[in-house]
Amino acid sequence: MNHTSVNPITEDDIAQFLANTPGFFERHAELLGSITITSPHGQRAVSLQERQAEMLREKIKGLEHRIMDMVRHGNENAAIGDKVHQWSRALLEVRDAAALPRAVEQGMQQLFDVPQVALRLWGLAPAHADAPCTQGVSEDVRSFASSLTMPFCGPNLGFEATAWLAEPAQAQSLALLPLRRGAIDSADEPAFGLLVLGSPDVHRFEATMGTEYLARMAELASAALSRML
Repeated sequence: MNHTSVNPITEDDIAQFLANTPGFFERHAELLGSITITSPHGQRAVSLQERQAEMLREKIKGLEHRIMDMVRHGNENAAIGDKVHQWSRALLEVRDAAALPRAVEQGMQQLFDVPQVALRLWGLAPAHADAPCTQGVSEDVRSFASSLTMPFCGPNLGFEATAWLAEPAQAQSLALLPLRRGAIDSADEPAFGLLVLGSPDVHRFEATMGTEYLARMAELASAALSRML
């Protein structure tokens, strides 16, 4: 006598059946109230309907948190955008090109609350060739700045340019912004300067942070300082 083996029904089979049979619980509505499962909020048993309601509440709560984060980020971006506008306007109002380096540094410190800021430029016009901002720049720093096609953010790894800061040892995190004509990512255009931002907060400038605003600020500073070339 031949016996045909039958594979046992699995949980996946049941799940697939319910997914493909949307009218099942309409025809067997009594099951919704009779099936009980353990609630994640304690060990009490709840009905399938109550558990579904809990899941929906959790999902809504998660969406609310995401919306709140989006609103907060939007407000923060709007505030940064307003500060960038103020900084750009202040740079445009500087009549004496020799005063631009100081204006860039002060704007960074005052508007963006950056504890330490240092700026160095090279290859300037003869009238500015001996300016304070041109001192202490090695060929290695110039090459390093030209190699950057986006702001560097991360811990203070002992970069030579850190020595330009008033208190280098206090800078636990850094942002290094190359200054060049045109877009910051124009690798074919050598840098004519480097802007160093330092903070005692190791998390202020992290490698994972977005650098879009820093890139735009580097381009604005470059455009203003190009008057000294």
